[in-house]
Amino acid sequence: MEFTLDLDRQQIEKIEKILDEELIELGVINVILLDLAGNVIINLDNGSTQHDVYSLAALAAGNFGAVSAMANLIGEQEFSLLFHKGETDSIHFSKVTDDLLLLSIFGKEVSLGFLRLKVSEAVRKIESLFG
Repeated sequence: MEFTLDLDRQQIEKIEKILDEELIELGVINVILLDLAGNVIINLDNGSTQHDVYSLAALAAGNFGAVSAMANLIGEQEFSLLFHKGETDSIHFSKVTDDLLLLSIFGKEVSLGFLRLKVSEAVRKIESLFG
């Protein structure tokens, strides 16, 4: 079945507000909502980023697909959460729906545990918008 994302402006604005309040205000550097093909749906940042968001989203979707294939090889349906730690910045991504991923880039000042909690809250709020 082919996925078609059909969001109206009001839904996009609600999602942007959720991501801003739950993650950007927490100190997350960049938040990207993308589909599994790597298409950017929403991109929010704290004003200090210069990332190539479109390449990052495409690579994140590919990474998620590769990790999902690895999960299948060991008998798991999927790994719905991924985390990559860097020296100064880290990347966390989580599945929002069967067709959407949420990518968060954050620095050392944001604790992974608190970020995971806030991402879970944001995902629940976003899911509620889809019925």
